[in-house]
Amino acid sequence: MADHLPPVLLEACVVLGASSDKLSEVYQAINNNGSTEHLLLEPEVLHVLAPPFVSRPPAESEAARSHGKRRRSFLRKKREHPPPAAATSIQADGSEDVSVPKDIDLMALPQLCFPGGLQVTNEEKDEQFHFLVFTDVFGNKTHGVVMQCYRPILVEGTSVFKNGAGSFKFSKLFSAYGFCVISKYPYFTALKDCLSCLLIQLRTCRLSDMEERVKEFAAKLALVPIPPPGQLHLMFTLCPLTIVLPSREDEDHPVIDLDLHLPFFCFRPQQLLQGLSCLLQEQRVVLFSADWARLTLVAESFLLFLQPLSWQQPYVPVLARGMLDFLMAPTAFLMGCHLSHFEEVATETDDLVLINIDNGSVSTSCSETLDLPEIPPAAADCFTQRCQTLQIHFDLYHCHHGSCTDISEQRAQRRAWQHNLNLDIQRITLELIVNIFRDVSSHLNYEHRVFNSEEFLKTREPSEQLFYKQVLETHIFHFFLKDRLNRKMDNFARMELSTRSEMQSELIQLLGKAIFSVQKENSMLLARFYYLRGFINTLCCRRLDALGDFQNLYKTDTAIFPTQLVTWLVDSLHRDERQQADKRPELKRLILKVKTENDKLSVQPDDHVKKFELPRKHLHQEEFVRCVQECGIVKDVATIHRLFDALTNGQPKQVEPELFRVFYTFWKETEAEAQDFNLPSEVIDHLDNSECVYKLSSCVKTSLGVGKIAMTQKRLILLTVGRQGFLEITKFRDIQEVKIASASFLLVRIPSLHIKTSGRVEVFEANLKTETELWNLVVKEMWAGRKMADQHKDPQYMTEALTNVLLMDAVMGCLQTQRSILAASKLAYFDKIKHEVPMMVPKTTSETLKHKINPSLDLAEPQTVHVLLYTPGQLTSNGSKSEMNPKLWVALSGGKVVVFDAASWSMRQDCIQVGASQLNCMLGLVQEQVWIGSQDSVIYIIDTHSMSCNKQLTEHRHEVTGLTVDLRDQHNSQQTYSCSCDGTILQWDTASLKVKRQLHLSCDRLSSIQIYDGTLWCCCGDCIVELKKSGTPQRRIALPDDVRSVPSSFSSFIIIPERGQLWTGCADSGELCLWHTNNHRRPSKRISLPGSSGVTCMIRVKDQIWVGCRGRSGIGGQCDGQLRSQVLVMDAESHTVAKELQAHSDSIQTLCSAEDRYVLSGSARRDGKIAIWKVE
Repeated sequence: MADHLPPVLLEACVVLGASSDKLSEVYQAINNNGSTEHLLLEPEVLHVLAPPFVSRPPAESEAARSHGKRRRSFLRKKREHPPPAAATSIQADGSEDVSVPKDIDLMALPQLCFPGGLQVTNEEKDEQFHFLVFTDVFGNKTHGVVMQCYRPILVEGTSVFKNGAGSFKFSKLFSAYGFCVISKYPYFTALKDCLSCLLIQLRTCRLSDMEERVKEFAAKLALVPIPPPGQLHLMFTLCPLTIVLPSREDEDHPVIDLDLHLPFFCFRPQQLLQGLSCLLQEQRVVLFSADWARLTLVAESFLLFLQPLSWQQPYVPVLARGMLDFLMAPTAFLMGCHLSHFEEVATETDDLVLINIDNGSVSTSCSETLDLPEIPPAAADCFTQRCQTLQIHFDLYHCHHGSCTDISEQRAQRRAWQHNLNLDIQRITLELIVNIFRDVSSHLNYEHRVFNSEEFLKTREPSEQLFYKQVLETHIFHFFLKDRLNRKMDNFARMELSTRSEMQSELIQLLGKAIFSVQKENSMLLARFYYLRGFINTLCCRRLDALGDFQNLYKTDTAIFPTQLVTWLVDSLHRDERQQADKRPELKRLILKVKTENDKLSVQPDDHVKKFELPRKHLHQEEFVRCVQECGIVKDVATIHRLFDALTNGQPKQVEPELFRVFYTFWKETEAEAQDFNLPSEVIDHLDNSECVYKLSSCVKTSLGVGKIAMTQKRLILLTVGRQGFLEITKFRDIQEVKIASASFLLVRIPSLHIKTSGRVEVFEANLKTETELWNLVVKEMWAGRKMADQHKDPQYMTEALTNVLLMDAVMGCLQTQRSILAASKLAYFDKIKHEVPMMVPKTTSETLKHKINPSLDLAEPQTVHVLLYTPGQLTSNGSKSEMNPKLWVALSGGKVVVFDAASWSMRQDCIQVGASQLNCMLGLVQEQVWIGSQDSVIYIIDTHSMSCNKQLTEHRHEVTGLTVDLRDQHNSQQTYSCSCDGTILQWDTASLKVKRQLHLSCDRLSSIQIYDGTLWCCCGDCIVELKKSGTPQRRIALPDDVRSVPSSFSSFIIIPERGQLWTGCADSGELCLWHTNNHRRPSKRISLPGSSGVTCMIRVKDQIWVGCRGRSGIGGQCDGQLRSQVLVMDAESHTVAKELQAHSDSIQTLCSAEDRYVLSGSARRDGKIAIWKVE
């Protein structure tokens, strides 16, 4: 029933002191030697008073006694230690049987009430108070206030509490008694006031009445209820004082009934911050003071300063002399000791933070200074400035008031001042915590209850990293995170929100000024300002203002238009807001557009984030591919298929989860070993900067000595044993032969590996024993990859070969069967290609080919290269040197654009997404823009500075197929044209991005346009059309009659105005047609293209025509690695094929020229690479 009663102030009142027999012995001893110096007695519990104060029948009392053994009742202690007949305790015959509340440990209480020991003195000393906090194993706290007072020792062994008759007299000795009032609530000031009132009564009452006064005192406190959370405080009178119990702010906040400004008297702000930093990092902290009362008050204040973070570690603010061994605990803690133990603790313990309250210092047991990460400077500086505004001196604050003649009025004034000061201090310390952890909420995933600590740490300053790394691992921060993920609306959340709102209002004003200042100057910057202001208006629930900003953004820059956010805004409009929006035409159009676009979205992207987990069921090939890609082993699908075949060698075509786990473990271990190879400095000096050791053999005997064979991505080396040295075995490109042999040793044949190298007569031999077969596969694969890379001028082959080798190693490690080498051999892709397909590249191709690059390097599968665009370097660029370099723009499948630095042919931009459809054409403009025409009828504009698609032109209604600009005057903004497949041609003003003129050409399909000498030429399906200035056809060149008889169409054309020539190619014809522009009835000449089944693209470079062809089905076969298509270089004067270049295993899709120095060719997805050719 007691659990359902309203909470009351008193939990128990305990009287402590020395037992009567001990006092009698002390009295006799002192009479004999006459000295009380250093005389300390063992304190005991003399009496316990706890509600309810009721008497029990004898039978009930006996039952209670047996039950009370678990609750450590005072009676049990007295039964175990019966006093002599002359000594009378509070528990006399016929008195109540009172059980001690279960939360109170009477065993430790005497030491804590007399932490310095119980003293016997020759004179009566002043009363002293101190404060206690008890914490149980569940973290529940109980609080105590202790009053120590001195009373004379009574002769004849009678104690101060005596119910029976007897004679006694006062001695000249005084003994300390303790009165401890215990409560579940931290009413330190109120309970101290209560004990002060009791002290007055004890001074004036007779000794025979003292017990009754204590009982009456305890009974009164047991009737005082605890005020509920809120603004209602409780006041009661305990003569002569009126005592106030302040209420809690709410259920989640503790009672605050102490002076929070006391630490500001003891420490400067810098030391306060050091102490708080130690607690946030959960260090082992010990407080010291010569005044026991200060220990708990300062410790409690420190913990309140951390709110809403809650200390989760052991907490003992007062340690008695016999409890100093607690400081040896290995965990974090907060404890308090008497200052007299400072040197002892500092000498005998390690890694403690020592805070001296009396002199305001913070040090460690190893050093006089504190070598721990400090609170971030911005938060610390703000706290220091705020501390300077605190009015912590009551007398200074109150000096202009008159003197109070009423103690109650004076106490009320002091309470009001203290309450306001406590609020100020709480506000300052809360602001400190908010400033430290303000950005935590930005890195929370509330749905999956995840805190992205790595991303959070990336946003911290380098000098703050160590502090946050320490704090993020603590229990105190973990519980704080729980509250944030639960979206708890506590003071922290409220202050963070309120300070954010103030900042937001100021930011909206600043953005308004910025928008006005750049209105007509910088459209890109203007769009960003609209975006930011719209976002901030959204946070401030100004929905209509936000929609207005996003409407302006849509007109300025659609690429950063937040469709989902605007959709949410539209759906969240209240009825009156929707009515206001409908009255504003621009908002009405925006709402209609958003609704229309949402209706078009049939498939939503899969944008969820998940954590990789090892599979728990058998994996078929498709699931295996997904799982390998998710765990980051390799992306290439073809390689993963070969890995699947290797792991399922001779088994059903599925991979068991345990096998995948073992394989994954081996891969990760191999990966880690490759990064952690500890090589001697002599070896490192011989390696290139980018060279790493990826595989290391056991210690073996070789023809060069005993040692370990190490494999890098370039060569094999021998790390000799003993005097560690470096011997190069061979570079992979120098290998001539690799084979397995055997070496004789006594009567045993030991498997060995033989490697023959060009330039060396001796064959390298290594007795690799059981490792021989694997090293044979590894070396052959790296050798084949090197040869492919050198012959095709494509370094990616070497990277792929290295990946294959590492996969072989992992497969061997996880299978460990007789068939494991056979399984690993399935990954030897390049060695297989070397044997199945001739690797020799024609001499002309090898001499002309400069380099090959792979734009699909970071993608799972090769992508078709649809369009290539070279843009010259910007010599007047204000950016970095790399910004001045020329660029190669590559349009891949699915609207992806990849950008390369054309000076180094290294990838600059991973991927710019422009829509989701195929891209058909690209054009570079001097206004530092790249225009891209798409199948989705949109022209996307990429800003070459920001490398982002920041504008769209949506005037076309069908697939955009061509873009061109008049190169005679690049600054003429009137001469840029685009076309779409339906025959629409638009002339653009590139400065305003407005259509200046629209033409329409009747044709089956308009596939491209070019401008020569100000005249537009159009490539239609069955004809090439020259347009007049007015837009009407001036000349029409039709397909030849024999070509017209089969399904075919013009695919590309070249105009040579100075010669009056027109070169055309057809998609399904293996020849070029040469026309004279003044005779367009039939071609003057036809040029057969060897090995070609159709022309896909053409460009003019100097006096050459470069032609991209589609190979015939019979040329090159069907195997991977075969050359299926070619680039033909035509001599424009002799009309003959000057060169046949073979570098792609799929049809050529696009050609472009790099300042007439290089020609670049891109192929379809089976090859998906770009070849860079030298122009002679």
